[in-house]
Formats: sequence, C-alpha cells, structure tokens
Amino acid sequence: MVGHIHFGIVAGEKSGDILGAGLMRALRELYPAAQFSGIGGPEMERLGCDSLAPMERLSVMGLVEPLGRVPELWRIKRSLERFFRKTRPAAFIGLDSPDFNLRLAASLHKSGIRTIHYVSPSVWAWRKGRIRGIARSVDLMLTLFPFETGIYREHGVPVRCVGHPLADEIGLEDYREQARRELSLDLGANVIALMPGSRKSEVSRLAPVFLAAASAAREKYPDLQFLIPCSGIENRRLLEKIIAQYGFAGFEPCLLDHSHQAIAASDFVILASGTASLEAMLLRRPMAVCYKLAPLSYALASRIVKVDHMAIPNLLAGERLVPEYVQNDVNRENLLREIDQFMENRAPSEDLLEKFAEQHNFLRRNASAQAASAIHELLVGQTHAG
Repeated sequence: MVGHIHFGIVAGEKSGDILGAGLMRALRELYPAAQFSGIGGPEMERLGCDSLAPMERLSVMGLVEPLGRVPELWRIKRSLERFFRKTRPAAFIGLDSPDFNLRLAASLHKSGIRTIHYVSPSVWAWRKGRIRGIARSVDLMLTLFPFETGIYREHGVPVRCVGHPLADEIGLEDYREQARRELSLDLGANVIALMPGSRKSEVSRLAPVFLAAASAAREKYPDLQFLIPCSGIENRRLLEKIIAQYGFAGFEPCLLDHSHQAIAASDFVILASGTASLEAMLLRRPMAVCYKLAPLSYALASRIVKVDHMAIPNLLAGERLVPEYVQNDVNRENLLREIDQFMENRAPSEDLLEKFAEQHNFLRRNASAQAASAIHELLVGQTHAG
C-alpha cells in the first residue's frame, strides 16, 4: 500500500492522546511512512506527531467555563486552519473534543480536505440539532459504542462503530493480585480507588467531596485503604493540597500514576463520570459514578440533556447497573453510604460481573485497526458506513 502520506490530527485531552496513539500505530500498518501533525499529547508525540500547540490548552469542560478561553482557542484554531490549508493533509482526524474539532473540521471540509471525527459527541443526548452541522462538515464519524450510530444513519452521515480500544487492551482475567503485589498491598486488604477526573476543573469539584467521604470512612473502618490515580504534575499537586485538608491519621491515600493499576488493585471505585467508568467496568469493579459541573453549566445542561443514564455501563446496558450521583447529590453523605454498603457486602454480585463481561466482549472489535481501515476506505473511495 502507499506509504508516504500526511494526516492532520488533533487531540484535546489525555483520553484523545491515548486514542490517537493507537490510531497512529494502526494507520502506519497501512501507510508505513505516514506523517502526523496537529496537536497531540505525550503518547502521540512519542510516535512522531508534530504538535503545533500544547494539548493542555484545549482541555476545558462545561458549557460556561470555555468562554474565558475563547480568544486563545480561536487563535489556535486559526493557526491550525492556516497550517492544514497550506500542507493539504490527506485527511484531518479530530479525536473527541468536539466543540473545538468539529469547528475546525467544518472549516477544513469547505477547503476540500477530507474530515473524520473519532468519538461521537453526545448528539443522542443533547443539542441534537448539531447533527445537521456535523453532516455538512464530516466525511466519516467513528463511534466507540453501538448505541451512538443510529442518529448518524438517520441523517445520512457515514458512520462506523469501531468498538473501544480499552476493551481490546484490557484482558478478561482479574488483575487484582498482580496490581496489589506491584503496589505492596496486602492481598486481603479492603481497598477503594477514588478517581475525581483528569481535568483540573473536575478535580477541584469532586476531590474535596471524595476525600471528605474517605476521611469519614477511615474513622469508621481504620484498615480501609484508598488509592488515587492522577495525571500530570499539576493534578498531583492539587490533589496533595486537597488531601492535606483532611485528617487521615498518618495514613494518607496513595497517589498513583496509572488508573488501570489503581482500579485493578481496588475492590470498589468512586469516580467521575466518563471513560473511568468504562475502565472500571472492563476491570470488573463495582463503582459509584459521580457527575458534577459548575453551577451555571449544570443549570443550562439540565434543561437540554435528555437521557435516563449518565454512566457508560448504564448507557451500554440500557439499565442502571451502577449507582449514579449528579450535581448536589454528589455529597459526603451519599458517598459514605456507598462505602458503608461496600463494607457490609464486599463481594460484587455475580449478575453484575456477568453483565460487565457481556459488555466487555461486545466492545472488543480491534478498535484502532477498525478505525484505520475505515479511514483507508474513505481515502480510496470505498463504502465505509456500517
């Protein structure tokens, strides 16, 4: 196959960076000399992505919070537009971060550049009118979950569900013993992972509540241990500052670099809604899922979001497999009650684990290779919807 080819590619946060790295490897199986430029994080940069701006500058969450960053985001967008119009990549691939990437895709599409968006925005849940703009700006939508494809087919947008790379990466075995040995944890200890998110804004909202519940739980259950994965030096410092505000009697939560390891070593997980809930499901851990925005963002979102579930395991199953707490319900009392229930009945139900396994198998589709294949078919003019 043709080797020398240039792809434009933009990731706006850590999950997109991981997704992009997997896609880059898969595309190089088809195009060995492929070059990538745009914006990527450390994983993509290690594979040779020429990053034209720091990925962290695109990482912003909520409906209101991005407003203060509009001038900077606009400058980055304009800079990328000029670069891609000059270099004419074979295709532009936006990795999640839809508010930024879909606007960039719309502009590039008008310039005759093929555009692909990898990870569907939640058009099935809110702002469904966006689908018309997406149809005008995207040549191919790659979704992670099967329930996301219907709305695109209805509006004539070429779409393919490729599954989720995490489902390919995480095996079907239980990694608890291995993870605990790596962390020098007793195999019989009661361990809870706290995952307040990867964005600074998420950590600032959720970590104080998580740690207040954890501190209260330690008073009731002195042998209970907590693990907190954190991404980057800035988040680690923020978490250390928040931890210092709570009394843990000389046995503070353990900060780790890797979320897989923290979840695998734990018995129960309290986490921010998002990819972490999928990760916990794939690693077969019961969980409580929390979703909390800035007050004004939530006031706006609550009027327009129309879904029965927020957590990925619940969305996939179409039923409430795991508890969800939203906005003001994310509080010390509710999370402490979840910890109490875990301590009273520490073994997750076989029915829950069986449903987690079913979803895991359903999502194992060799996602990166599927995505690369769909992009190749687009470029050579073959059909790619499905």
